[in-house]
Amino acid sequence: MRILLAGSTGLVGAQVLQRLLADPRCSAVIAPTRRALGQTAPTLLNPVMDFATLPAGTEGWQVDAVICALGSTMKQAGSREAFRQVDHGYPLAIARALKAQGCDVFVLNSAMGANAPSWFFYNQVKGELERDLRALGFASLTLVRPGLIGGERAEPRPGERLASNVLGALAPVLPRAWRINPATCIADALVEAALNPQAGERVIGSAQLV
Repeated sequence: MRILLAGSTGLVGAQVLQRLLADPRCSAVIAPTRRALGQTAPTLLNPVMDFATLPAGTEGWQVDAVICALGSTMKQAGSREAFRQVDHGYPLAIARALKAQGCDVFVLNSAMGANAPSWFFYNQVKGELERDLRALGFASLTLVRPGLIGGERAEPRPGERLASNVLGALAPVLPRAWRINPATCIADALVEAALNPQAGERVIGSAQLV
């Protein structure tokens, strides 16, 4: 299968990329980024592009499935508008463009609590993206909804680290849905959903990612 991976430089996306490059079921990975990845592989295509120009530049991305691990934080984005663009606008533009080119499998790294009517902005944006992806009519749509993601990030997130320490200490008594979800487990779920797609919509919750 040929896979389009959006978000290959993030904590989860980087894990997804390495799995796809090592999986014999994957014949090619198209991983668009703003800056070159700095790595090469026989099956890796790394177009450097400005995501703000989407859907321009997507012509010829003939793939069998999309894995979207794009995401930001309010601090990184700098504003609600910028956050919405990265976490909703870019993924939806990619989905529309690839669906128009015949791709019928989409796998999204979403979030626990994704809910379009939510009063919480983060959950609202994630929920709106899920809603808008459903409207496109993919034959296979998988929504992976992790809670707190475990792993070493390139940029420090003090609040996330504190929460990880607390949840890690409480793990033996916490319900599975509230435990830390390792980035490796999330990546495994995303890759398997893309390379072994199931018909219809499927939700993989945080309890299944520990």
